[in-house]
Amino acid sequence: MAKPAAGNANQNHGGRTAVRIVVAGDRSTGKSSLIVTAAAENFPANVPPLLPPTRLPEDFYPERVPITIIDTSSRPEDSGKVAEDLKAADAVVLTYACDQPQTLDRLSNFWLPKLRQLEVKVPVIVVGCKLDLRDENQQVSLEQVMSPIMQQFREIETCIECSAYKHIQIPEVFYYAQKAVLHPTAPLFDQETQTLKDQCVRALKRIFILCDHDRDGALSDAELNDFQVKCFNAPLQPSEIVGVKRVVQEKLPEGVNDRGLTLTGFLFLHALFIEKGRLETTWTVLRKFGYNNDIRLSEELIPSLPKRTPDQSMELTNEAIDFLSATFNLFDNDGDGALRPRELEELFSTAPASPFSEFPYKDAEERNAFGGLSLDGFLSLWALMTLLNPASTLENLIYIGYAGDVSSAIRVTRKRRFDRKKQQSERNVFQCFVFGPKKAGKSALLDSFLGRPFSDNYYPTTEEHYAVNVVDQPGGTKKILVLREIAEDGVSKLLSSKEALAACDIAVFVHDSSDELSWKKATDLLVEVASHGENTGFEVPCLIVAAKDDLDSFPLAIQHSTRVSQDMGTEAPIPISTKLGDFNNVFRKIVSAAEHPHLSIPETEAGRSRKQYHKLINRSLMFVSVVGFVLLFTVGAAVAIVGLAAYRVYAARKNASS
Repeated sequence: MAKPAAGNANQNHGGRTAVRIVVAGDRSTGKSSLIVTAAAENFPANVPPLLPPTRLPEDFYPERVPITIIDTSSRPEDSGKVAEDLKAADAVVLTYACDQPQTLDRLSNFWLPKLRQLEVKVPVIVVGCKLDLRDENQQVSLEQVMSPIMQQFREIETCIECSAYKHIQIPEVFYYAQKAVLHPTAPLFDQETQTLKDQCVRALKRIFILCDHDRDGALSDAELNDFQVKCFNAPLQPSEIVGVKRVVQEKLPEGVNDRGLTLTGFLFLHALFIEKGRLETTWTVLRKFGYNNDIRLSEELIPSLPKRTPDQSMELTNEAIDFLSATFNLFDNDGDGALRPRELEELFSTAPASPFSEFPYKDAEERNAFGGLSLDGFLSLWALMTLLNPASTLENLIYIGYAGDVSSAIRVTRKRRFDRKKQQSERNVFQCFVFGPKKAGKSALLDSFLGRPFSDNYYPTTEEHYAVNVVDQPGGTKKILVLREIAEDGVSKLLSSKEALAACDIAVFVHDSSDELSWKKATDLLVEVASHGENTGFEVPCLIVAAKDDLDSFPLAIQHSTRVSQDMGTEAPIPISTKLGDFNNVFRKIVSAAEHPHLSIPETEAGRSRKQYHKLINRSLMFVSVVGFVLLFTVGAAVAIVGLAAYRVYAARKNASS
């Protein structure tokens, strides 16, 4: 693989169109002389204490990206301005004087800690100025001097010594600074372990697989040449291909086999380029395949999401489900019908990370005793991600090799209001909000949904969490149900948004059937949620779940539940016992209620009064309209009769006069 051609004006630099370099250091370390000599290519006879911003034109270096150099004051009273400049830098050049050892000590004692204090997280270039003035009796190698400092401060990209007076390595200073910005080391390489970073390995692995057209696990000579042309617009000569493979084989025998360059060899080559300072080679490859400076796919490669109203959701299409099912089977190496953690990690090894390793997906799915994820569980997690963050679904589908137009992988569901009119939902994924007071059994309900054993230990819910699984419906159909547990203390915050219930297909209210206070709190929550739906137009079906049915019910429980059911028009509470494993088909009932969004909608007293008022108003308006029509008809008829009589009088007079 060749180095990218210098001076390519169209070369991608991660979106960079300019580079801002700030030069800082102690007084009299040569900051201003360095800048003037670089820009004017002459050593200045007189240098002002502080230079204005200095611009190096785009053709100054082969990368063809203009540079602005900011000089900084050494006066203590200007420290605030210096801090502002450092925070706005793309790269920082820290200077010390080769003839003043104390200025070198100040780098590690003052300047580098100051950058960390200011949270300046940009490449740092350490420059020893006035090389021509260094005492010849104190000759020490730069590596020997800087190695301890670079071990302590990993943000240092490069160290270089120069002399403005003798024009030694002046252009190189700002070339290295520019290069550190356009082709940064930090995202690619771990200086401490001297290895490629995990995210870089993942991206390069995806690129390798994309270039391995015959999927034989190695890049043949033809595939290597295609890769070279795609990335660098120049073919490899047969002798160059042989040379590349020889270099790899000498250092890493498993990097080459009889089919060509293996993934191990491909990664070794990039580590070698970086170690030799040729980061632009690896960055050119990454950017050619659409990666940005964070080693994630650029936003323009991920399709925009279709527009949707608050009560519409996103679901996977059959095409996406077929792809994911085939991918699942491909990575189920032992054929046990489940992806073990190692197999799941391998599936996402071409993505920046497994999306299911963090909230809200982590622990939201059912696993077997070995931590394995079934196909239903795998598809459920993708459905959850598509529901909550469809852009992440599109991005991760691209990472794991979805072929074709990825925008065809998701669809927008019908508006829930339209579903209510049709009295049937066409959705395949339903989101259920689970409300209830503390110790009601909400978390136990979610755990049982995921097949987890009952536990007597109580852990209060302090924040929302999810559970997702497939629910088998009568007739052999399958629906995916998402349970979203809402902490009791989080209800007010949730309902502070007008559209809080727009994403909710059904709400469940859980109470401890042995505790009257728990019942009261649950019904209060029901009224609060129902009122919010009536006021915002996002009414949702609601079910009441009487948990802990293994305990004796509180006195008058039946009377209370009957009254609430009659008053609000809801179904009777569904009794369950997670401790005894008696769930009374509660999850099927939840899905069934969500499939018929016109039913099970509670009505509050205020809502009922409002409806009666509107009916009365409508009747009044209808009566007024009818009366108005009758009056209009009567008056019109009278006018017509009077008009006819007047015409007859007029006609008679006319005949008499003639």
